[in-house]
Amino acid sequence: MGANSSSISELPENEYLKKLSGAEPISKNDPFWNQLLSFSFTTPTNSADLKLLEEATVSVCKSLVEKNPRTGNLGSLIKVFLSRTKELKISAECQNHLFIWQAHNALFIICCLLKVFISRMSEEELQLHFTYEDKAPGSYGTECEDLIEELLCCLIQLIVEIPLLDITYSISLEAVTTLIVFLSCQLFRKEILRESIIHKYLMRGRCLPYTSRLVKTLLYNFIRQERSPAPGTHVFQQQSDGGGLLYGIASGVATGLWTVFTLGGVGSKPAPQLEQCSPLANQSLLLLLVLANLTDAPDMPNPYRQAIMSFKNTQDSTAFSSSNPHAFQINFNSLYTALCEQQKSDQATLLLYMLLHQNGNVRTYVLARTDIENLVLPILEILYHVEERNSHHVYMALIILLILTEDDGFNRSIHEVILKNITWYAERVLTEISLGSLLILVVIRTIQYNMTRTRDKYLHTNCLAALANMSAQFRSLHQYAAQRIISLFSLLSKKHNKVLEQATQSLRGSLGSNDSPLPDYAQDLNVIEEVIRMMLEIINSCLTNSLHHNPNLVYALLYKRDLFEQFRTHPSFQDIMQNIDLVISFFSSRLEQAGAELSVERVLEIIKQGAVALPKDRLRKFPELKFKYVEEEQPEEFFIPYVWSLVYNSAVALYWNPHDIQLFTMDSG
Repeated sequence: MGANSSSISELPENEYLKKLSGAEPISKNDPFWNQLLSFSFTTPTNSADLKLLEEATVSVCKSLVEKNPRTGNLGSLIKVFLSRTKELKISAECQNHLFIWQAHNALFIICCLLKVFISRMSEEELQLHFTYEDKAPGSYGTECEDLIEELLCCLIQLIVEIPLLDITYSISLEAVTTLIVFLSCQLFRKEILRESIIHKYLMRGRCLPYTSRLVKTLLYNFIRQERSPAPGTHVFQQQSDGGGLLYGIASGVATGLWTVFTLGGVGSKPAPQLEQCSPLANQSLLLLLVLANLTDAPDMPNPYRQAIMSFKNTQDSTAFSSSNPHAFQINFNSLYTALCEQQKSDQATLLLYMLLHQNGNVRTYVLARTDIENLVLPILEILYHVEERNSHHVYMALIILLILTEDDGFNRSIHEVILKNITWYAERVLTEISLGSLLILVVIRTIQYNMTRTRDKYLHTNCLAALANMSAQFRSLHQYAAQRIISLFSLLSKKHNKVLEQATQSLRGSLGSNDSPLPDYAQDLNVIEEVIRMMLEIINSCLTNSLHHNPNLVYALLYKRDLFEQFRTHPSFQDIMQNIDLVISFFSSRLEQAGAELSVERVLEIIKQGAVALPKDRLRKFPELKFKYVEEEQPEEFFIPYVWSLVYNSAVALYWNPHDIQLFTMDSG
């Protein structure tokens, strides 16, 4: 970097980087820093470019790790950055491009160095590197003991206080990224970090008062989705010959004083469109998720999670609870719009899950919206394209539906929303269908996919729980939705018969042979019967609570009435079959009386008339089907690896060597 580096391949021999990582201590007042920080390029926004950078500078970083205990040059670099950030707000207001440019470059170098330090040493060793000064080798200075806290606090202040302008976009993005890097020590540990030096700094002391402002700013960064400034509006101007990441000389500075620094090239893999449009929004959301999932300290809960759990709408005038000092207000309408628009990403779906599950104010607001389809449709698309999504994304989408279906008002309203031409639903042309019927179709499709592919009991359970929650409020089911409910029952029935036959044959075969152990067909049978029982309860719930609203379901039931015959006398289903059997018998009798060869329209008309005539007291009452989502006892064991896998796989995040990662395997990531 500095004056003599024209390409990434020359970085290992760059005189300024060699001096920074060399054996010579450099004072924070040395003119060297102006030379080191005078390089010009766009901040890399994808891991491919960052991989190239890391590979080119790894020798420099290793040298600094070795020499820093004697030189304290890491601390000097950080002090240079801290001194320059003191006037950053004024620089932004005064459009002081040069000042912001060099502060950004200092932070970028710090971030790159920190990433290597953190991946190669413990937090305790890292803390020591922040205390080394230019004194006797290995000595400690009292004024530097809290340099980590000072840097962390400075980064937070930069994020929450510096106005987001074209000239400050890059340094704001770098500050967010550097905080993620500070917390990335979790990536290099197999176990969940429950006591961390960096966590302590962020959850108490000088950083603590900024908790609510930081969470609010990160949320607004996500909401606003500010695009990366176009070339020519950065701190530095683009060269006339353009060329990807190649940028020219800083504005107002004599040509030739600084050398262009290039990243990337022909082989660079572009970031996905969503993340590439707004790297700041993407990084801010990832940082928010990381902070929200820090483990509680032994003596205090995670303040960032508290802030997420308690923030309110700007239109809410009720007083804040004195028990939560981290509460704040945010525009719920803007937040809702952003959540609806961004559900294609795992991280946006995870944020929606967290807000619905943990923040009662957000949940109440969402359930009161009259345009709930704007949120539900993207969630249904995630489930519909289940084979293209990772399992965690599918789980989050499904749990969101389960949380929403806990509310009776939601279950009623979704059948009142009529949708036109659902283009992404390929199995059948749906020119007009209610949101409720579409939800049923997608959930049933997910169950059927799971039965033939993943066979995940957890997925089955949550799908059925969502259907069960909605069943009492089924209204005017689309004929295709009604058919799919019965078709799913038919599929389960066939599977039940197949396993029963396998169990019988296996038992017969075992009588003549003692060589091999028997497969556990009893367990398989038990699982299938639990699912069949649940499906019968869902059908029964609809018939007992809203039969007159669902002629299409009664029609489908009558059309496939033979399916239910084998379960009438089955001890596991006898009780629940009473109502279904009664409905089938009642309507079959009325159809027989009406004569043969009836049209579909005539059959539906008879069903509608019969629904009014059927005495409700003849249907046995069962307890209401209500399932509530309950988080696992140790949710961090799932969420922390999940969040860090999102950070690792994010196209605009930093590059980490996959061989260094300990928290999760690359297959699961």
